[in-house]
Amino acid sequence: MAVCALAAEVLEGSMPEQVMKRLQEEIKLLEYELTTELPAEIKKAVALGDLSENAEYHMAKQRQEFVNARLGQLKRRMGELAMVNLVNIPADKVGFGSTVTVYDTSKDEELKYQLVTSEESDVAKGLISTTSPIGRALLGKKIGDTATVVTPNGKRELEVLKLVTIHDSPE
Repeated sequence: MAVCALAAEVLEGSMPEQVMKRLQEEIKLLEYELTTELPAEIKKAVALGDLSENAEYHMAKQRQEFVNARLGQLKRRMGELAMVNLVNIPADKVGFGSTVTVYDTSKDEELKYQLVTSEESDVAKGLISTTSPIGRALLGKKIGDTATVVTPNGKRELEVLKLVTIHDSPE
């Protein structure tokens, strides 16, 4: 599914766009390294002779493999982010981009989270990934619903108190 025109407008300046920009910058740097720097290093190492015991050559080849693998990961992630369609994100339930205030019954405290991409997650700042245990438990919940989160320290019950979806957020 492609991002429709309306979703593309909403995406401008949003979290997925910011993440995509960072990914594009990393891709650009890695592609330069792969096409310019590493071939020069490999050529220099080959000139040293015997490749069987040539540490410089083997390190450059390992780096080349790593860069190729990382580029593949980044390009797949770019494709996934390009398919984020904000029209399909519910306006009345916790979803990507939502800011949600919950009551944690086990800690007897209110907590505020924003659901973001895995690249943006920072638990200390309340930014949790939609794929994290808390993020997965909260997805699809409405105000008044309770989410059960299984953590290494046991189960936690989170009651949704407030919800601001990506549709409500000021751009």
